[in-house]
Amino acid sequence: MPHSPRVSPRGRAVTVAGSDPGPPEPAEGEDPLALRIEQLILGAERQYTPFQAARAAGVPMDLASRFWRAMGFPDIGQAKALTEADVLALRRLAGLVEAGLLSEPMAIQVARSTGQTTARLADWQIDSFLEGLTEPPEPGMTRTEVAYPLVELLLPELQEFLVYVWRRQLAAATGRVVQAQDDAEMVDRRLAVGFADLVGFTRLTRRLEEEQLGELVEAFETTAADQVAAHGGRLIKTLGDEVLFAADDAGTAAEIGLRLVETLGEDATMPELRVGIAFGTVTTRMGDVFGNTVNLASRLTSIAPKDMVLVDGALREELTGAGLAPRSEKAAADAGDGFRFALQPLYQRPVRGLGIVEPWLLTRRD
Repeated sequence: MPHSPRVSPRGRAVTVAGSDPGPPEPAEGEDPLALRIEQLILGAERQYTPFQAARAAGVPMDLASRFWRAMGFPDIGQAKALTEADVLALRRLAGLVEAGLLSEPMAIQVARSTGQTTARLADWQIDSFLEGLTEPPEPGMTRTEVAYPLVELLLPELQEFLVYVWRRQLAAATGRVVQAQDDAEMVDRRLAVGFADLVGFTRLTRRLEEEQLGELVEAFETTAADQVAAHGGRLIKTLGDEVLFAADDAGTAAEIGLRLVETLGEDATMPELRVGIAFGTVTTRMGDVFGNTVNLASRLTSIAPKDMVLVDGALREELTGAGLAPRSEKAAADAGDGFRFALQPLYQRPVRGLGIVEPWLLTRRD
């Protein structure tokens, strides 16, 4: 029986029984190892042109092209670069449209959202795993000699973990939709939305080495993601020096905002942070959030003092209405000061596109 190489837990190449599909024929100028790794990951050989794949799947060529582009892949002309898995994916997606389970625009959205999310995930995993784990285990071995057995070893485990996390996230998202009060609330919902932004990041990009800058961004995103998740929020996206998060209620968002400032403030390597949070109707599309509430949160962030959290009047009303913050110091004294948060009004100011805004400085009660 043929044998294929694997990598031991210590990174040393060993040999185990397995099937070796044999090296595929590379195109002119193509790296043979890259092609072998592609075949290993895809689990099938290249055998179709785009036209042949569309015909085999029973899908019109124009629709197949739209699916392909939506997933984030470039036009490849009529190169023989597609596999049986591509045919099956086309057939499944088109079948959902034919069965009436998805409209054609919705199927395109599914392809685009999946493609965009997994593209970043794949880049992230390659950076995380291959950069750290493909150091040659023995003198004389090259990184490329280690890459194939490493991918062979990691692939099934990462695939199982990906499906597990996706199912968990899908269950959580479905639960939020089921709990919505009506159909309109599924798309246009009342949420707390917050931005957290590193102060002076542009100056840092000129001063730090690329590797240092990358480490800083990674530390910021990791810390922010952990705090948002731990306290019941959802990380919508990261933008290098800025993160966008959302929460179903004002108290959760307020706690996340303060925790971000407190946690990052303890790290001497981190720049100062500013946070802005607004509450109101938000439109959700493809995992992102849109609308005036999001715009207001962004504006509040831009005017927030360093290491401070600013909120809008709507979020202040939610906090006071829920008994989490007093409407006044007199109310705090009358209630025995059993509040979690304090709110201090700042000067009203015009905000472009949003009119006059009265920001509130959010702090913890002493």
